Order: sequence, then structure tokens, then C-alpha cells
Amino acid sequence: MTPFPKPRVLFSRCLTFEACRYNGQIIASEAVEQFKPLFENITVCPEAEIGLGIPREPIRIVREKGGFRLQQPATGRDVSDKMRDFGRRFLDALGPVDGFVLKGRSPSCGLTDVKVFAGTSKGSPLPGRTAGFFGQAVLERFPDIAVEDEGRLTNFVLREHFLTRVYATARFRLVLAEGSKRSAAGRLVRFHAENKLLLMGYNQTKMRELGRLVANPEKQPAGEVLRAYGRLLGQALARPPRHASAVNVLEHGYGYFKDRLTSREKTFFRNQLDSYRNRRVPLSVPQSIIRAWVERFDETYLAQQTFFRPYPEELALISDSGKGREL
Repeated sequence: MTPFPKPRVLFSRCLTFEACRYNGQIIASEAVEQFKPLFENITVCPEAEIGLGIPREPIRIVREKGGFRLQQPATGRDVSDKMRDFGRRFLDALGPVDGFVLKGRSPSCGLTDVKVFAGTSKGSPLPGRTAGFFGQAVLERFPDIAVEDEGRLTNFVLREHFLTRVYATARFRLVLAEGSKRSAAGRLVRFHAENKLLLMGYNQTKMRELGRLVANPEKQPAGEVLRAYGRLLGQALARPPRHASAVNVLEHGYGYFKDRLTSREKTFFRNQLDSYRNRRVPLSVPQSIIRAWVERFDETYLAQQTFFRPYPEELALISDSGKGREL
């Protein structure tokens, strides 16, 4: 397997980078602190960027006829157009990116859980939640890459899924960066081969579609093949792998070694596989067992498969919130 690239990820700046939240504070995040040394970090605070200052009076999303507005109750300012314009300009200039980690519940950066109000006066929020203005722009502009908030990353299933997507996207970005048509085609073939079991564990239908693209590149110009592959890759990895699909891949890997293992080793693996199947341990636990056997028995084919090592071991946090494990 090729060495791990350095994913290019955009973070809300208040997430451990700078004290720029509306109240002048910084937000702690164990996951973000762990990511920072291994990522190429880009940060943004949309509210500060449009001139609201640090600290600042809070803003909120208000439902009005015709849609949502972004308003600052204490001053009466409406910053809807400013925020939408900033989002367009910033994302236009962002360049290639492999993922986003944004501040949850924020009226600017939130993704799904932002409160909506009937107006700027005091009162309870309306039923239902929405995305923040900048968060919504990110979701619309980047539908095929990993976008998460820091709260969901406290869950190990969602964190594993996020990291798997981010590193797969970063590896594919290296394929896109290859200038020569011939070498780019060869790197795409290698990329698909190395990710075959990963794709099998995530989405077998998309895996077969991707395989057909790689097998018949002459039917389309090289640039179109790469763009189509990138879109399908994002769709294939959009949701965490089903437990049954991942178990099938793990069983496939186990089959390479079962005749060379002791009965105690077999029992141990089966127990861990059952624990994963019953959602008591994360996918990284049975993956690491297979990976140890890959090294022990020098199994070349499996050593190249990203499924068994989708991201660096130092990112395998064991802490877990116990909430929100299903998307």
C-alpha cells in the first residue's frame, strides 16, 4: 500500500485553533487535536470574516416568508446576504479539499442541528432544525466528500468512517494530480486495486461500477474517467459500511490465514468478530488482528488493501460518546 498522504481538511477555527467563538472562547475537541499533526489544516471563522468581531453578539437563523434569514437580535443586523456571499467566494477559492470538520449547532457552520426561531425577540426555537448558512454552502458544494461536526466525531463509528473517507479522498487526489495521461491511468488502476476490499465492504454495487470504469478507460477521455470515478467513489463511501458487508470482508481476510493459525487464535478472532457484529467494538479491532497476521505471514495482497489499514494507527481513538452511532 502506498504511504499515507496528508489530507487537506477545513476546520471551523474555533475548534482548538483560535478563541474566536461569539463569546471569545475556544472549543476543545479531542478528535481535532489528534487530527491536527497529521492533516494539512485550513481554518475559517465565517462570522469573524464578515466583520462581526470577537467577541460578538450572537446571531440566529430566523424563519421568514420565502426562507431563512441570519440575524443579530441585539443589533437588528441582517447578515444573510453577507454570509452567503462570503461562503460563495471562500469556497470558490478553496481549491482541492479532502474533508471538513465544522462547529455543530452554529448558525453559520452547523450542518443539521441548528435552531430556528420565529423572530429576533426572546422566545423558544421553532420545531425542527436546519443547517447553518456556511455549513449549507459546504454541503451543497461538496456532496461527495466527508463533512462532519466535532460533536459527532466523539462517536467511534462515525469517527472511523470520517477518517476512512478523508484518507481515501486524499489518496485519490494524488491520482488526479498526476499530469501524464498514461501514468494517471496506471495510478487509477493501482488505486482501485488497493481499495477493492474497502469498496467491497462499503458498497458492492458502486464497487462494480468503479471496476467497469477502470476496465474500459478508452471509452471516455481520461479526464472524464477520473472525474466520474471521483464522483462514484464519494457515493460509494457516503455511509458507514454495513456490519454484514464488513464482516464478509473480514471473513475473506481471515480465510488467507485460517490454516496457519492455532485454535486459540481462531477463537480469539471469532470472539472479536462477534463483538464487532454486535456493535461492542469498532471495526478497527478486527481489522488490526488481520493486519497483525498480514505482517506475520507476509501476505502481500492483503498488505496492499486499504480496508485493513484505512488511516494511520495513531488516529485510532478508543474513546466513544456512545451516541449517534447510526447515520
